[in-house]
Amino acid sequence: MAHGWGYGPGNGPDTWGEEYPLANGPRQSPIDIVTKEAQYDPSLKRLKLQYDPSNAKGILNNGHSFQVDFVDDTDSSTLTGGPVPGTYRLKQFHFHWGGRDDRGSEHTINGIRFPCELHLVHWNTKYPSFGEAADKPDGLAVVGIFLKIGAANPRLQKVLDALDAIKTKGKQTTFSNFDARTLLPASLDYWTYEGSLTTPPLLESVTWIVLREPISVSPAQMTKFRSLLFSGEGEAAACMVDNFRPPQLLKGRRVRASFK
Repeated sequence: MAHGWGYGPGNGPDTWGEEYPLANGPRQSPIDIVTKEAQYDPSLKRLKLQYDPSNAKGILNNGHSFQVDFVDDTDSSTLTGGPVPGTYRLKQFHFHWGGRDDRGSEHTINGIRFPCELHLVHWNTKYPSFGEAADKPDGLAVVGIFLKIGAANPRLQKVLDALDAIKTKGKQTTFSNFDARTLLPASLDYWTYEGSLTTPPLLESVTWIVLREPISVSPAQMTKFRSLLFSGEGEAAACMVDNFRPPQLLKGRRVRASFK
């Protein structure tokens, strides 16, 4: 496997602190959400997610996950409301998953891990660009959605059909006309807390919005996720599995809920 951070025994989350001191910071993610300790906050607003299918532009295997990238120079794909003031633009979405169907999410609920977790990454338009926003305390807002094993999810299938073209690290292809709204569950009830990126450089700039209701994925669809490789073309094949960071200490942070 290429040098640098990853998810293997020699470069996995336990080692990230050597190069990225923020790994032990006060607002690291993910966390275990203990539902009975999450406080209902009536001041939390309804989450509004407005996505324009024409903003989807490409899909990439970055060697850690795969991501679908969006044009983010207009306010046509945005997150507003919820726990954040202002407008946040959709930059990309990606997933974290396990080597088996019963584990793979980054956040856990009462210690329970889901098979997979989707992250929709948005940046605060009070800053001039994603790069400028990425290290600010209020720079990013990420919506986390759990995937649970059940019926095949036809709305996920278009994404999975594109994976054959990006099997190895560094491969990318165009991916257009995709409505990210179709990946949302029916209910947008959420938990929220102040956290960080879950991959290096682990910047403590994320307002996390973790949805209560999961979406479904079939075992065959999960197998498709695991068909990707961490490795580049010509390198020894390394299956892309278990690309999640374990829960981090809460360190006195409050987890709030938008629902009773």
